[in-house]
Amino acid sequence: MTDHPSPAPRHPPSHAGSRHFLLHSGAMAPEWSDAFDAVPRSAFLPDVIWPYDMRTGRSAAVSRTTDPAAWQESAVANIPVTTQWDDGRHTGTAPGRIPTSSASMPSIVFSMLRDLGPRPGHTVLEIGTGTGWNAALLAHRLGAPAVTTVEVDPAVATAARDRLRAFGAAVEVVTGDGLLGHPAGAPYDRIMATAGLRGIPYAWVEQTRPGGVIVAPWGTHYGHGDAVARLTVSEDGTEAAGRFTRLVEFMKVRTQRLAWRGHAAHVPEDVTGSGDRSSTTLPETAFPQASFEAVTFAMGLRVRDCRHSVAEKRDGVRPVWFYGLSDASWAVVVFRDGSPESAVYQSGPRRLWDEAEEAYRWWVKEGRPGPGRFGLTVTRRGQRVWLDDPAHAVTPGD
Repeated sequence: MTDHPSPAPRHPPSHAGSRHFLLHSGAMAPEWSDAFDAVPRSAFLPDVIWPYDMRTGRSAAVSRTTDPAAWQESAVANIPVTTQWDDGRHTGTAPGRIPTSSASMPSIVFSMLRDLGPRPGHTVLEIGTGTGWNAALLAHRLGAPAVTTVEVDPAVATAARDRLRAFGAAVEVVTGDGLLGHPAGAPYDRIMATAGLRGIPYAWVEQTRPGGVIVAPWGTHYGHGDAVARLTVSEDGTEAAGRFTRLVEFMKVRTQRLAWRGHAAHVPEDVTGSGDRSSTTLPETAFPQASFEAVTFAMGLRVRDCRHSVAEKRDGVRPVWFYGLSDASWAVVVFRDGSPESAVYQSGPRRLWDEAEEAYRWWVKEGRPGPGRFGLTVTRRGQRVWLDDPAHAVTPGD
């Protein structure tokens, strides 16, 4: 879905209860409490929404017209709410194939606003307007003229613009490619993205004042997960660098989505007869199903141009697949309950399993680092991930 499933209140939520939860959990800084009260998420949601059920991992439609109580409960709850499927091509109330626009969990929204740290007098460029709620929160704190938001989908942009005006927050909503930023309003004190990225564009660095801050979810194609990067632009304006703050999961920027060819394009039907066989003693916990785990994020930094998939466990057996994104390489490890060793099959120009095993052992050797020990530097030449210090770049096999 759209973001990390932080703990939710056990009882049916209320506005006051949600505020208490956000403050008590540390997700929301106290200075945002007034904005939370004044700008409810419900004011920016359409009549039909698809709240995400944290227990089942599924979404089901809720209509304000037919079930206003359930709609309001979902609007207040600390859950992500899908508002568009399949880039707008979806019709009906059944969930579509891919969620493509949403209202993020309040805990994620306010934790990212805390990372952004805007102050009165600052100007902010938001990439990914969505419902308009995040822009309205910024407008409440900074004033509408200080906020510009960019949305790639014309229908989503129009709906957000209308809701913002109706709410009295006449933020400038630009329809366009957010990866280009918005040069007309530059330079900005803060830039934040509300969609997952696999590459942060240098245009954002160029459009941020020296000393300004960029906050964006960033990750690799190894999995769906992201980590929030908080980058500060250097005094000479040539680069932005900083650490990751937390693990999340966001819908990806449209032009950076993975062009996935599917399992059958990589793996032959006869896996055992087509791949080289070996075994491993790595634990099954090296490959958790949840996208937002430290080990998954770290391994994605080391196993480049690779997608991995953790299958459901059946009869005590769980396969984990690896697919090369630049060639036809593939690998699979098969975990069996109670077995001290697991069978491995791999084939192709790359030894994907060997890379994955090395990446896990590297992560353990480095003390099992979480996102806060990793950082990102963005320059005109590209981006570089590092561990503990910008001089210690994370590269495969070092």
